[in-house]
Formats: sequence, C-alpha cells, structure tokens
Amino acid sequence: MSEQPPVLMCDSATKLERSHRGAIVVCGSHGGVYPAYLAAEAGLRAVILNDAGVGLDQAGIGGLDYCQALGMACATIGHASARIGDAEDMRARGLISHANPAAADLGIEAGTPTGEALAMLARAPVWHGEPAPYREGRQVVLDQPGKPRVVCIDSASMVEPADAGQIVITGSHGGLVASRPDLTLRVDALLALFNDAGVGIDEAGVARLPPLDQRGVAAATVAAMTARIGDGLSTYQDGVLSRVNDAARRLGARPGTRAQDFVAGLLDA
Repeated sequence: MSEQPPVLMCDSATKLERSHRGAIVVCGSHGGVYPAYLAAEAGLRAVILNDAGVGLDQAGIGGLDYCQALGMACATIGHASARIGDAEDMRARGLISHANPAAADLGIEAGTPTGEALAMLARAPVWHGEPAPYREGRQVVLDQPGKPRVVCIDSASMVEPADAGQIVITGSHGGLVASRPDLTLRVDALLALFNDAGVGIDEAGVARLPPLDQRGVAAATVAAMTARIGDGLSTYQDGVLSRVNDAARRLGARPGTRAQDFVAGLLDA
C-alpha cells in the first residue's frame, strides 16, 4: 500500500514553503492566480483554496486554470460554506464550489465536503517542474506634494513601513487571517481598502474592518463583483465600496461610492 501524502492546513498561501512539497494543502487564501502560483512554487501535490465570491472576471477562481496548465489538481471551497482566511474552518465546514479537470477526474465536484475531497486528492499525482516566475504588483498611483500617497498593492503582505499614514489599496480579501486581529495590516494607514470576497459565511470577508477601527485606521471593502480580487489597481479603478468601518465613515466613505471617487474626495479634503 502506497504511503498517504501529508494533509496540511495553511491560512495564507504566503506561508507555503518548499518543505511542503508533495503535500495536499487546505489554504485560506482566495483562489486567484497568485496563491495558486505559490502553491505550485512550493511543489504541492494539490491545493484547496477559497473561491472568495468568485467575483469580477472570475478572479476568485483564476487559480484553477493556472494549476490545470501545470497538471496540478486544484479546487475551491464556497465562500458561503466556510470562512476565508481560516483553513481549519474550511476543512470542517467547507463544501467544494469549483474544481479544475485534474481534480474533477478524481471525483471532486460542486458540493463535495472538504474531508471527502482531501481523500480523493490523495490519489492525485505529484506534478514536476517549476512554474514561471510570477510577481504581485506594487505601485504608487498618486504622489502629490503635501498629500498622502496612494499605493496600490496586490496583497496586504506587501505593505511597507513607509506606508504608515498613507492610502493603501490592496487586492487582498477583507477577512482575518487565522482569525487573528493582529494580522489585519502591519502599519497604521490613513485608509486601507480590501476586497469583500463576497462577504460570505459569518461575514468573514469583511472581518478586518472592526479591528482596524479599534486602531483608528479607516478601512473599507469593495464588492467582489466590482473588482478583481488579488489586483490592487482593480480595487482602486473598478471597485465600489460595499462595507466601511466607523473611522472610514467619518472620512466620508459610504457603500455604493466608487473607490476612486472616495479617494479623490479624501485627497481634496
């Protein structure tokens, strides 16, 4: 009898390592291309991500095709069945929403409980090779004298100490990672924007907002159907605010406002 591959829980794809090679991982990250790339770079046998509400241009499940091109099995958990950013909850309550052909060939389909999907993925072959390099984006889109910079980053993990007091617009989901309020954002920005990942069960996709409020950081999410998750520039250019915390409301943020319009008004003020 062949040895069963290890099954690991990881709340963020940024924590995946080469030491995880050959493992099957339930990962709390959204199912976009960059988390899928990190899973491939780590050499995982297979990965289960969160569909993050699927969203604009199906960005929340973009990793399925990416993994398929490599020959790697990949599936997503429905955001309405388990909390994004919480791998243990995804394992306990999650139901599969989408599977790429490599996963579907093993019997995984929409509605499959995570535990059953993990058993099926144990039969997935380990793919070999190296994914082409892929880097998330970071760019300063506005830098006017005497005003806060507007920085677009594809992941909140890319925030830098110099971003304190600035307007930080991310492509990350607005959920807590590992249910830890201390991991909301590494700096006290003037304003931070996230993607609401379809909001989802327990309103997990917007759970960063209250802890940031307690730190006095204005924060809001844009609706997943208005901006591509994992794309900070899309949050800024395409996003429409869906939820705002009290600190953001005091600055004039209101659901239904275009993110770019709100930022422009904030800078003018």
